[in-house]
Amino acid sequence: MAAENETVSTDFFLVGFSDVPRLQGLLFGSFVSIYLMIITGNLMIMTVVYSDLRLHTPMYFFLTQLSFVDIGCTSVIFPKMLAGFFLQHIRIAFKACILQLYFFILFVALEIVLLSIMAYDRYIAICNPLHYATIINKEACLKFATGAWIVGFLEPIVPSILISNFSFCQTHKINHFFCDLTAMMKLSCTSTRNVEIINFTLGVLLPISSVILVTTSYMKIISAIIKIKTTAGRKKAFSTCASHLTVVALYYGSLMFVYLRPASSYSVGQSKVISVLYLALSPMCNPIVYTLKNQEFKNALKRRKK
Repeated sequence: MAAENETVSTDFFLVGFSDVPRLQGLLFGSFVSIYLMIITGNLMIMTVVYSDLRLHTPMYFFLTQLSFVDIGCTSVIFPKMLAGFFLQHIRIAFKACILQLYFFILFVALEIVLLSIMAYDRYIAICNPLHYATIINKEACLKFATGAWIVGFLEPIVPSILISNFSFCQTHKINHFFCDLTAMMKLSCTSTRNVEIINFTLGVLLPISSVILVTTSYMKIISAIIKIKTTAGRKKAFSTCASHLTVVALYYGSLMFVYLRPASSYSVGQSKVISVLYLALSPMCNPIVYTLKNQEFKNALKRRKK
């Protein structure tokens, strides 16, 4: 029988940024602006690509998938977080907390897989252009997208089930702005060793394999770019690659820093700051990096305005 100061299922309270009261107004304004930029930028990508037949290509198909994922991931977190600026603590039901955790992991896994697919797509387009249409055809795109969503739905199942069976101590305050897995483990009266091992294993297998694929693809892309004879062509290609790799490195690096550490070394302050990087900065930069610096997409925007 559980001790009196433990419970299997209870409501939680998200502390959010209430520990920095002087910055509440500034943070609220910043996060509202970021959220609106994420929604607007990614909706614009989806709308323009859908409405312009010239953009019905594999690259833009994967971009719309990425845009949907970015909107989904931030929408799972931001509304609750923003409400927290008007309340000292946000109450969230235990089941809702587990559901938020599930969809957060789902969208993160999806983003990782999609970034890998997009790197592979660019590799084929640049390094094997003559066979691009046969390798990355419509059927292949659908298979890649289906595979990404299957991985996304499967990835959070085990961690979510395990943590939903935890017993939690009397304090139910999650010192974070969402139901973060590591922050929830800190409240557990149950041994978290199994979840830590599974979390670390899943956190290594998917991101590391993705990093290897992305790095290998871009190394071969850069090698092909070096062979381009014109300086302008090389400069343009290198600029695009550098932008993509910066976003990928920022996203993967911040994720690994937060989730590939033991719970004993967990730092609340660091976790909140770094979480903002992959939850806000990356989805906000993606529309700029992948489309607004792309002349083909700019032309589609101009056609739409006419």
